[in-house]
Amino acid sequence: MKQAALGFRVHSGWTALVAVAVENGRPRVLARQRLHLVETFNYRFRQPYHTAKRMPREQAAAFVATVAAEAKRLAEAAIRVVQSDLQKQGYALERASLLLASGRTLPALEKILASHALIHTADGELFREALLCAGKQCDLAAFTIKERELSETLSELLCIKPPVLMSRVTAAGKPLGAPWSQDEKFATLAAWLALSRRKHS
Repeated sequence: MKQAALGFRVHSGWTALVAVAVENGRPRVLARQRLHLVETFNYRFRQPYHTAKRMPREQAAAFVATVAAEAKRLAEAAIRVVQSDLQKQGYALERASLLLASGRTLPALEKILASHALIHTADGELFREALLCAGKQCDLAAFTIKERELSETLSELLCIKPPVLMSRVTAAGKPLGAPWSQDEKFATLAAWLALSRRKHS
């Protein structure tokens, strides 16, 4: 079967998801969606640590855990649907790449809730971790990369200048129409990198 990979660019409560194959040195987008990682898409659940800050400690921990579990469940279900759909088209979806913001290690919940900056970081990291766990459950070989390193890393691996990479990604999205924003473009680059690492490993 032909190889495909997923790329994720995560926001609080949702992620851009793009499935990509590479043909003739160019990415081909097989699927894309804006996947909600919470069932109730509002501030309370999309910003779980912001919400938890206003709760008693034990209730806060339970709330964050509930949102994390829901995100993992929704992510796994979505990935399995994409895997199944692509398999019917002759593609094996076995790899994924997830973009990181800072990649910093977070402290315990109490310290997170005491820092507004850490609360912002933790909200994003919760959903990134959910996607990584879901990918593992779906037998995806997943890796992470800091977003600021993505273009340069892929450029060095393929010996293609970053502007050329981005022009190919932009062209790959044209047949699909909107949305084809920076979220989808960066997710495509991430998936392309996942496939390229496999080829060069």
